[in-house]
Parts: sequence; structure tokens; C-alpha cells
Amino acid sequence: MTQEIHIIGGGLAGSEAAWQAAEAGIPVILHEMRGVHGTDAHRTDGLAELVCSNSFRSDDPDNNAVGLIHQEMRALGSLVMREADKARVPAGSALAVDRDIFSAGVTAALAAHPNVTIVREMITGLPPAEWDSVIIATGPLTAEPLAHAIREVTGEDALAFFDAIAPVIHFESIDLGTAWFQSRWDKGGAKDYLNCPMDKAQYEAFIDALLAAEKTSYKEWEANTPYFDGCMPIEVMAERGRDTPRFGPMKPVGLTNPATGKRAWAVVQLRQDNASGTLWNMVGFQTKMKHAEQVRVFRTIPGLENAQFARLGGLHRNTFIKSPVLLDQTLRLKARPAIRFAGQITGCEGYVESAAVGLMAARFAIAERQGRDPVPPPATTALGALLHHITGGAEAATFQPMNVNFGLFPAIEPAPKKDQRKPALVARARADLAAWMQVA
Repeated sequence: MTQEIHIIGGGLAGSEAAWQAAEAGIPVILHEMRGVHGTDAHRTDGLAELVCSNSFRSDDPDNNAVGLIHQEMRALGSLVMREADKARVPAGSALAVDRDIFSAGVTAALAAHPNVTIVREMITGLPPAEWDSVIIATGPLTAEPLAHAIREVTGEDALAFFDAIAPVIHFESIDLGTAWFQSRWDKGGAKDYLNCPMDKAQYEAFIDALLAAEKTSYKEWEANTPYFDGCMPIEVMAERGRDTPRFGPMKPVGLTNPATGKRAWAVVQLRQDNASGTLWNMVGFQTKMKHAEQVRVFRTIPGLENAQFARLGGLHRNTFIKSPVLLDQTLRLKARPAIRFAGQITGCEGYVESAAVGLMAARFAIAERQGRDPVPPPATTALGALLHHITGGAEAATFQPMNVNFGLFPAIEPAPKKDQRKPALVARARADLAAWMQVA
């Protein structure tokens, strides 16, 4: 019988890794502490629970690197993508899901798989030597005992950043006399987003309220922890410049208010958060304001004066390792090659990227179990570009979490015309993935 692979952590990376190995006929023991020990951000013990958003971002494989990595993962039998497609809710050209349906689907699939054993326990140190193939996918909320053990064996301090959660609002409490349905540029469907308009005076008053609101206080060890730019609290954006939100999540371009026939000065967008459409997420409104302040400030937004919040925003500390120094090209810890890392703890950012790294870590471990040499995907693919960045392409001294993007891909020579760059990168990626799948 093939010896099992141990996977520590049942988030998106760990769940995807477990599925890939199990489907390849490898026994998997999936260790998940939730159900025994909670975290500061999760609210259930379900596998692959989504915390800060319900969006997997763009699903356009022809024009967006995130959409392309979706496509590559689907081609490789991704459980995360399969269940995301099943749990899909309207979000224009983006892939957003009902988070409860999604988590339930992933949990049920793994619980029913004959090659998967789920053990609810906290791993408090590095795995024992007899675990000769381990994937640590504990995510950005790695329990301190394990984080401490990782620091001891690597000799490198873990890096850290703050991640913030956006509020979720009950649909019935939104004033549809003020807010209107429209996707920006009408892309993907006219009713996929709700838009709350602001004129200049309302926007300025809102920014004043954001800046004056009472925020959560830092613990002493958190004082110098940076924010990740892709998940920055809305009030931190405002601190960086009064117009920063208006050129970020509150940008009004591509939207025309049907009540006025004009473009608003700024717009707050809400995206459907569950399949029944009863809950809507405030897009880009991660926050570290205290709960009472959130209610007060967000009810100044036109259309949300009577908003009822199913969940208020929050802030938690995320950790990740210095992967370009610590990991090899197949995600093995150089100091302990029996251990691989996967997911956000490696310094990738985003749900999709986390699952993608879990998928790759599992495929490398599968190859070893089957007596083959692991073959990393080419850096010309979305998967390979992300892998290359976190395992050596990034500058170690300034390493920060990164989403997949076309800037990570090797340039095409000779350089195509600007409007042909993305099509050329995508065509090359698809051809190179197909070739890699024949040998990996």
C-alpha cells in the first residue's frame, strides 16, 4: 500500500492538496484544528471556509491572469474550482460564490472520499520523522505553537501583514429607491452589483467620518506590521489621500445612475454574497473600525441609511514565510525536504492562488510517492509564474504577498504590439500547460 501524505490545514490550499492526492490514489490524512480550536477570523469548522470575501475575482481566461489560473486549475481537476462553479452567484465577469454552499461542497467531497481521513486536532510542532511526506497548509492564521516550531527550524522570522474583512448587509435593509443594479460597463450582467451613489459633498462627509472614526487598537507586537495593498482597510486608503477610495473601490466610472442619467462623484458597490441573494458584501470595504463606528459611518452611505449587518468588518494578523529563501522549486522546505508548504503561508495572496499552490504542492508530492521526479509547471503558465515568484523570482529582502498577474510572466520576444500582449501570453500559457500535463 502506498504510504500516506499528511496535510496540515483544511483551508483552500489543504483541501485542494488533499483532493489531488486522493484522486491520484494516494492515502491522505488531513489534519484540521477547527472543530477543536477556533481562529480569530473563521466562524465554522467547515473545510475551505471563505473569510474576507466571497469572490474568486475575474473568471475571464483571455484577458486576466486570475481567469487564466482558474482555467488551468479546472484542466487539472481542481476540487476548489469545481465546487466554486457549483456555488456560483452573480458577479458580472467575476466568479463569486455562496460561501456556505462552497465550504459544504468541499467538506462533503473530502469526507466521502475513500482515500481521505480527516483528523480534527491541532498540530503543535513540526511533524515527526516518520511522516516522510507532509504539506503544511495552515494559512495566514497558523497557530502559534506550529509557527514557533517553523521559525526554529528555518532560522528566519516569519513575516506578517494585516488582513481585513468587509461587512455583509441584509438585502432587505437596502433602499432600492436610491441604490440601483448595474455592473460596471454593464459587463457580465446588469444586475450583478448594487450601486449606492454619492455626490461630492456626501463623499467628503463620508471621508471625514472614516478618518474620525474610532479604530481597533494594536497589540504591542502588531505595531509595525504592514497592510497588504490588495486588502487594505477603506479608512487606511482615505488616510493615504482623500481621493484614494474614489480611484479605488469607490470609482464611479462605467456606471450611470438611472435616477439622474449622470455619473456619480463616487459609488459604493455591493456584491451578492449568497445563492439566495439575501446577503450582500460591501466590495472593497475591509475595515478596522470598531463595530459601533462601522454601523454609524456606513449608514451615512446613500441607500444604506437603514442597513442591517449580517457581519461587520474585522481585522486579523496574517503570517507568511520568506519562501524565496526557504523553499525549493517544488515547495519543499530546504532545511527539512520531507515538508512542503502550500497556500497563503508561502506568500501568495488570494483564495485562488492559495488553492493553486496547494494543487501544485500535492502534484509534486504525488510524483515522489509514485517514484517520479517532480516537474514544476513552466513559468510561462499562470501556475508556473506564481510558483516561480514565491520560490525565487521575488526579491527575498522585500518579499510581500502577491496575487497572480501578467507581470509575473516571462516576456515574449520579440515583444508583440501592446494590444496583442495578453493574447500572446495566454496562447503561450495554454500551449505550455498542455505540454507540461503530458509529462508532469
